Amino acid sequence: MINLDVKHMKNLTQIQKNNDMSFEELLKNEIFKSERLRAFILIGLLSIEAIALLFIYLIYKDEYHRMFESQVALYAIFIFAAILIIYELLIHLLISKKIKVFFLNRKFFGYFSSFSEISLLSLLLIFIVEYSNQTTILQTPATLTYFIFIVLSTLRLDFKLSVFTGLLAALQYILITVYYSYTLEPLYNGPARIQYFGQGLIMVIVGIAAGFVADLIRKKMIISWNNIKAKNEVIDLFGQQISSQIAENILENHNELTGTRKQVCVMFLDIREFTPFVERNQPEAVVAYLNTLFGFMIDIVQSNHGVINQFLGDGFMATFGAPVALDNSSQSAVKASIKILEKVSEEAGKGNIPETRLGIGLHYDEAITGNIGSSVRKQYSITGKVVIMASRIEQLNKTYHTQLLISEEVFNQLSSDVQSVFMVLGSSRIKGSEKLISIYKLNKDAD
Repeated sequence: MINLDVKHMKNLTQIQKNNDMSFEELLKNEIFKSERLRAFILIGLLSIEAIALLFIYLIYKDEYHRMFESQVALYAIFIFAAILIIYELLIHLLISKKIKVFFLNRKFFGYFSSFSEISLLSLLLIFIVEYSNQTTILQTPATLTYFIFIVLSTLRLDFKLSVFTGLLAALQYILITVYYSYTLEPLYNGPARIQYFGQGLIMVIVGIAAGFVADLIRKKMIISWNNIKAKNEVIDLFGQQISSQIAENILENHNELTGTRKQVCVMFLDIREFTPFVERNQPEAVVAYLNTLFGFMIDIVQSNHGVINQFLGDGFMATFGAPVALDNSSQSAVKASIKILEKVSEEAGKGNIPETRLGIGLHYDEAITGNIGSSVRKQYSITGKVVIMASRIEQLNKTYHTQLLISEEVFNQLSSDVQSVFMVLGSSRIKGSEKLISIYKLNKDAD
């Protein structure tokens, strides 16, 4: 019977979507983001590598010519860097534009991309060796570029893909080096070939290590996702009962949701003469009336750090001081009650609602708070004598023809300026109890 505003509806819809979304769907979204980041990193690293090689060439030009006897290696490396940068820019563009038709199969794209990048580097080495007719390039730091692709494979969060990248790089590198060591330098001694195999072995080890890192990141994501899901369940549990500030406090203090004793101030609110109003009006008018009343009452309770635990048809029960403790729950409850009465009077004066009288009762005492229910459904509940007492005090409004009554326990918690707006009515016997309690009413309550 309560109209939720558009913002709250959007929040609840998003929470529900997050709860319904599987981890695989979330992982897919994260990998798309990681793929874009990976492309951006590769573009930056390859650009830096090209600039650094040019700088080194300018300093050691003569030594370079003695090693390669031509500038083919330098040109080839620049062309390779340009091709890979263009390739990664294309990937970055496609992901940024969310053209996911190219990535319908995430795993296939990951393996295809790794194969393409590793193979491009291998083709570069083959081209330089074939054109220069020497294997010098195979013994230079240029071959360490394989490790860039292996390490960045961790961003794909796939253990097997990282291992595949390492194995592929090792296999291609070893095949190239062994082949050319036999064809171009048949007299090459054994230790050089052992060096090639050693570097290939390191590539495999780095691929496995990258896989373990990727797997660890994936597990951390699962933990984070479960934590987010738990937070969404907390928000979903309380729905529109609590303010965002209280929700944040609950998420930081999970123990507040377990059964515990708390000092709270309980409010019971009832709309007077509601049954005759229902009999005189159409159902649509009754719903509109309640929506208007409860609409601003909810906001007032929440803005004073209260929780509406239960709607009672023509009223509700609210708690101040649970699930999150307040410095002065009674003060917050009284301020909320006075504001509600003022707002009702204001809305009636504007003609937005008919003349309305309320009955509000407040009591401060210890309560048992916590989730009650089964694994299928739970409800945050406040139980204890304080609830019964607050309900009985609210009913005394009919006897005293008042709208707001508070117990002495509430009055004693108030600041002096707030106490000044109340006057003692005397001692009253509460139904179901032999004990007399002191009751205070709001000074400006109409008798």
